[in-house]
Amino acid sequence: MCLSIPKRVVEWEGSGDNAGDFAWVERNGQRERINMMLIGAQPLGTWVLTSLGLAKEVVEDDQRLLIEDALTALAASLEGDFDPSQHFLDLNRPHD
Repeated sequence: MCLSIPKRVVEWEGSGDNAGDFAWVERNGQRERINMMLIGAQPLGTWVLTSLGLAKEVVEDDQRLLIEDALTALAASLEGDFDPSQHFLDLNRPHD
């Protein structure tokens, strides 16, 4: 199973014909060089979903926040500290 992680584009690599093919992204202070060929060049500061060194899609802030919450819940679960009342609040809406 592959898990896609949101990361922010912070720097472009290359010039000429190769400009926009690779970018440096960051998440929690860690940098990674990724292939941007599937989604093309994006402005610096754009959040993208990455997996195995490849940017798969651009992530809007509302979607990114849901993903961050899910990743936080996963980490809490692995640490034995999961509290369902603290995560997935978007799923706890009253039904009509």
